[in-house]
Amino acid sequence: MGPEQIEQRTQTIALLVLAAVALGAALWWLRPVMIPFVLAVFFSSGLMPLVRLQMHRLRMPRGVAIAATLLLSLVLFTGVGLLVSASVRQLAASADRYQAEVAGLTAQVAEALPLERFGIERSGILAPLSQVPVSALGGLLVSTTNAILDLLSNSALVFLFVVYLLIAASAGPQRREGLVGQIGRQVERYLLTKAAVSAATGLLTWVVLATIGVDLALVFGLLAFLLNFIPSIGSVIATLLPLPVVIVSPDLGTGAAVAAIAIPGAIQFTIGNVIEPRIMGSSMDLHPVTILLALILWGMLWGVVGMFLATPITAVMRILFERLELTRPLAGLLAGRLGPAGGRPAV
Repeated sequence: MGPEQIEQRTQTIALLVLAAVALGAALWWLRPVMIPFVLAVFFSSGLMPLVRLQMHRLRMPRGVAIAATLLLSLVLFTGVGLLVSASVRQLAASADRYQAEVAGLTAQVAEALPLERFGIERSGILAPLSQVPVSALGGLLVSTTNAILDLLSNSALVFLFVVYLLIAASAGPQRREGLVGQIGRQVERYLLTKAAVSAATGLLTWVVLATIGVDLALVFGLLAFLLNFIPSIGSVIATLLPLPVVIVSPDLGTGAAVAAIAIPGAIQFTIGNVIEPRIMGSSMDLHPVTILLALILWGMLWGVVGMFLATPITAVMRILFERLELTRPLAGLLAGRLGPAGGRPAV
């Protein structure tokens, strides 16, 4: 490679870096519009197999199939909202019982600590700790739930986008070819597989916590389902979320309290690290470090919504990078192939 070619490649790389920075700034600035649109794209990708099933297997008209799919989606999302609202009310109704348990727990902890050696009075520690409001526990659950339900903060705009995208997609050929078809099939496979695996995770978490006797077991199962869409971090948060309720629940013994954290944690680990990789295989073709970095980057740009969408968006970027010779090494880097060839040949 001659000096002119090296200089030209350097200029091209510098321009690509500047373009990436400008694109990131634009995505952050346009997030009020881009977030609903991208959400609608992925929602419609997940719903499209159901529309096709009704059209081709049940011989339903296109309009009826789309209307039935949208109605089912609205019922599910409304049910989720009602479930969360009822659970928060249940927590508020039990606030006095939890407050008394917090006071007793802090007294036990203070008795076990050798405070006199450091010249600290037990009453000075017990008084403020026993007054810790249980509303803080409710605030933790509410804030976590609200962060997840921010996905629907622009529900009317998302719904409108979904309607138009479903109409456009259902009017085209059943199997799309080329780049668009490759991206569509990969995203659909990821969403359907992830939804099935997340549903199993949420169901098992709910059954385990309900069997042990943990309050709000159904809500924790729902949150385990939703948080499973966030790679790595989501499973950790879902495992630890019941911890405050377990600590302040007077009816749970030590063994039950440990089991309420350990068993869901084992479920998350087994499904996330053993079952899901076998089912999904290498469909995303992304290195784990790439997924973690994408989680951080899209979380910075779009918040919780970006964390939910980080994996499929990055997978789409990898497919696009493979199509261009200049960016093919970057596609290989995202997939963890660090050899000189970089990405695979374009198909």
